[in-house]
Amino acid sequence: MEMLLRSDRAARDALFARLGAAGVAAMRADWMQQARPAQIAPEGDWRIWMLMAGRGFGKTRAGAEWVRGIAEGDGRARIALIGASPAEARSVMVEGESGLLAIAPEWNRPMWYPALRRLQWRSGAVAHIYGASDPEALRGPQFSHAWADEIGKWPLGIKAWRNLELALRLGERPRVVATTTPRPVPLVRALLGRIEQDVVLTRGATLENGANLPPAFLESVTAQFGGTRLGRQELDGELVEDIDGALWTRALIEQCRVAHVPGGDAGGVDSPVLTRVVVAVDPPAGAGDGDACGIIVAGTGGDGRAYVIADASVAGLRPEGWARAVVHAAHAYGADRVVAEANNGGAMIESVLRAVDANLPLRLVHASRGKVARAEPVAALYEAGRVAHRGAFPMLEDQMCGMLTGGVYAGPGRSPDRADALVWGISWLMLGKGGGEARVRGV
Repeated sequence: MEMLLRSDRAARDALFARLGAAGVAAMRADWMQQARPAQIAPEGDWRIWMLMAGRGFGKTRAGAEWVRGIAEGDGRARIALIGASPAEARSVMVEGESGLLAIAPEWNRPMWYPALRRLQWRSGAVAHIYGASDPEALRGPQFSHAWADEIGKWPLGIKAWRNLELALRLGERPRVVATTTPRPVPLVRALLGRIEQDVVLTRGATLENGANLPPAFLESVTAQFGGTRLGRQELDGELVEDIDGALWTRALIEQCRVAHVPGGDAGGVDSPVLTRVVVAVDPPAGAGDGDACGIIVAGTGGDGRAYVIADASVAGLRPEGWARAVVHAAHAYGADRVVAEANNGGAMIESVLRAVDANLPLRLVHASRGKVARAEPVAALYEAGRVAHRGAFPMLEDQMCGMLTGGVYAGPGRSPDRADALVWGISWLMLGKGGGEARVRGV
């Protein structure tokens, strides 16, 4: 019966119709009747269960159900819920469609205190949410259990994980579940290296959860990404390592990651400042909707380095939509200059941006070389330690790692729109394209 429910959507729906609302509620509350074997925590004396699988596999549900089982059965449990940021932990792990509030039965739903970032169950168990963007917040608290979600996109991942492990010191057998889509970042690699010690790994693919996913979604993603490098990672759950000949590697980007922009002479040692800020834009190739518009915000710090501080890219918008996103980014970060590539439709690009803000400090730039050729000197700046990322930008970094010497792009999407915008921005700031008066502002 259990295997039938997991694999046959029609049989499951027919059974639910016979059970009625009360019966369905009771069955849905029994995770063991619904879960696939790969969604159930393995047996044995493990410390870390790493569930690395494709999108839509059911990782979030598995993590939430594991936490629910711990909290309902152990009133002494003190649980950490850690996402890439506190906001992401709240929106996905607590309030999401497969989050802790949604999966809880009505008769045993935990109390949620958003202002305190705390969940409390009738048993007495308590969970708090944290963000890997602030690793220091994990100093001080103590936990018996933790659920770490999407660790492949954690900013400052290694540091946050170390602080988490040091905080797991309550109870007889502290444990953590790490759910993630595979990305070859240092934290994921480090945990995979501990499989023979205290890590148990479960792998999975999107199609394994086909009974619970819309057929149209499965058909679309399989047609678009099946057999591709991106599909192997995002759908098959395969860890795809760095590409030979890539201008950027994951390790290089990780070395260039910082939590804050350091203080400069103008603001004092503890005052983070940028002396210039640019919003760089790689507009969609055509005027229609559907394509992505790369929008990257970067600035120069008091120490002379360039800092990437935001990825404001948008997709699926018509020209007036992405133009508003550009102007919003320029206002939000106090940009001195907006640099937009004008090779495709320069007059249209200027007109749609001016229509939103006639006073936008816009400069149109024209490419005389290909995207990868333009990127090579910027990649050299990273190698020299002259560019840093304030935080993590997974979609941007995936594109950067897909740009290869020889003019080839092998990353996600049809074009490296975000990476190309980055190249324009860093070139403007660091390769003699900017010029003009420098202003100082806090970050």
